[in-house]
Amino acid sequence: MMNTKKRNSYIFYAASVCILLALDQFTKYLAAAHLKHGSSIPIIKGVFQLQYLENRGAAFGLLQGQKLWFVTSTFAMLAFMALVYLRTPMEKKYRWIRGILSLLTAGAIGNLIDRLCLGYVVDFFYFELINFPIFNVADIYVTVGMGILLALVFFYYKEEELEVLWPFSKKKQRD
Repeated sequence: MMNTKKRNSYIFYAASVCILLALDQFTKYLAAAHLKHGSSIPIIKGVFQLQYLENRGAAFGLLQGQKLWFVTSTFAMLAFMALVYLRTPMEKKYRWIRGILSLLTAGAIGNLIDRLCLGYVVDFFYFELINFPIFNVADIYVTVGMGILLALVFFYYKEEELEVLWPFSKKKQRD
C-alpha cells in the first residue's frame, strides 16, 4: 500500500500538470480565436507582440513536417520523466525536481495535444526586437523547467543525490 506522503505527491503532480496544461490550451485557444486571421497585437511596440503562427516544426524552423518524430520522441520523454518522477525520493530537498517535472510534463503534453489534434503547434508570443522565434506557454514551461533544472544540477544537488533519479543507476531508490 502506498504511503500518504507519496500518494499526496502524485495527486499534487497530476493536479499541477492539469492546471498548467489547461492554461496552455486556453491561451492557444485565445490566440487562434483572436490572432489567426493575420492580426497581431503589439504589447510593447517594436519589442513584444502577440502574433499567430502554426508551427509544424521546432524552434528556428527546424524539422518541419516531422510529426511522427515529434510524437514518438514526446512519448519517449514522457515515459522517461514518469520513471524519474517515480524514483524521486519524497524528501523535502527533491521538491524542486518534482515541480520541474510538472512543468516539463505539462509543456510536452501541451504541444503534443496540438500536434495530434491540429497537425501543428499554435505559437503566439513574439519578441520582435530580437526576432526571436514565436513561442507559446508550453514552450515557456519547458524552457523555465530546464533552466531551473540545470541551475539545480550545477549549484544545488550533489552528484550522489542525483544518481537515485537516474533509472539506470545501480543505486537503490530511497523513500
